[in-house]
Amino acid sequence: MDIHPSKDILCASSRLIAGKRIALGLCGSVAAMRSPDLARALMRHGAEVSVFMSRASQSIISPDLMEWATGNPVVTALTGKIEHVALGGGAEGSADLVVIAPATANTVSKIASGIDDTPVTSLATTAIGAGIPILVAPAMHVSMMRHPAVVENLKRLEGMGITVLAPEIAEGKAKIASNERILEASLSALSRKDLKGRRMLITAGPTRSYMDAIRYLTNSSSGRMGFALALEAAARGACVTIVAGPVLLPELPGVSVIRVSTTEEMLSAVLNELRSGRYDALVLAAAPLDFSFSSRAEGKVSSSAPISVDLIPLPKISSEARKLAPGLFIVGFKAEYGVAEDELIRRASSRLADTGMDLIAANDLSKAGVGFQTETNEICLIDKNGPFLRIPLSHKREVARQILDAYSSRGGRSD
Repeated sequence: MDIHPSKDILCASSRLIAGKRIALGLCGSVAAMRSPDLARALMRHGAEVSVFMSRASQSIISPDLMEWATGNPVVTALTGKIEHVALGGGAEGSADLVVIAPATANTVSKIASGIDDTPVTSLATTAIGAGIPILVAPAMHVSMMRHPAVVENLKRLEGMGITVLAPEIAEGKAKIASNERILEASLSALSRKDLKGRRMLITAGPTRSYMDAIRYLTNSSSGRMGFALALEAAARGACVTIVAGPVLLPELPGVSVIRVSTTEEMLSAVLNELRSGRYDALVLAAAPLDFSFSSRAEGKVSSSAPISVDLIPLPKISSEARKLAPGLFIVGFKAEYGVAEDELIRRASSRLADTGMDLIAANDLSKAGVGFQTETNEICLIDKNGPFLRIPLSHKREVARQILDAYSSRGGRSD
């Protein structure tokens, strides 16, 4: 059979869930308008998506549109093919995950009561019986969400082991969780939990040094590598705290966030956290400034005449962390610009030795798609024995997965 043209986006972002099958259930909420984008977001990370639609949902969004979005036939009614069993029964070819988004109060209550009179509720009943993980993203008016029976039914779903993604309460509505949250919850549900019980501290983003009240020195780090590491670690069961510089934060479900501005603040936050003694690993993915202004002017410096400023070096967070926590597993990053690969490795290896880190990820920011302000990265992973893994240009979440694989394979032990 020819491959549907819409499947050309499979694995376009990553292969994080390549080979996984997701059954996506749509109910009669206007939030179903987001469903094509959600389906395709899942596909971009590798999933095959098959859609089940209630009759009410079909009056809001066309089954043809969902077939276009996924490249797979849409189940609008159960037939002799027993689609709910084929996808939700747990046998070969069954879904690895069921996502019901949007889930109406009607469907939530039916699932909680074991009623299956639509393709979506029949899929849910079968999947619950087969032990397939299920995510439910409710969408309804706030008054419906607050109905005691609906509140109780949502609790019953959670009691069955179903993950309920709490909606955002705004404008008198319980608005469905963002597609980003649903995607992240799906990635988490399909991830192995090899980091369960581990506590990880991660840094992300740039820092600033202020010349006066409004002007500062910084760099163009977006924080995306650190955010990807935090999300991947959380998805794999770790308890994660991220120390983030002054950048726009994405949604980081399950991650504790500490906001800082300067390198000094980032260093202080990291050391304060490490003093608790509760962390198993520190991942230094931020790009803190190595220098700061020697002094900070009050108010605003006049631009009417030339000025001279002095920059002073700042302590390395990696070195200070190692002094405080000799046995902590530390992963660092070393960014260079326009150097030969052997020189990149030499400089990164020197940094690794000087600071006592366990792993270091080296990259060359002069390459297209690498480093700051990109969704992708290309790195060489180095330990005390030298380079051992080259990760080609990949989505930062996929790079994060391989870095954490390296950490996990070492048992999280510092040598």
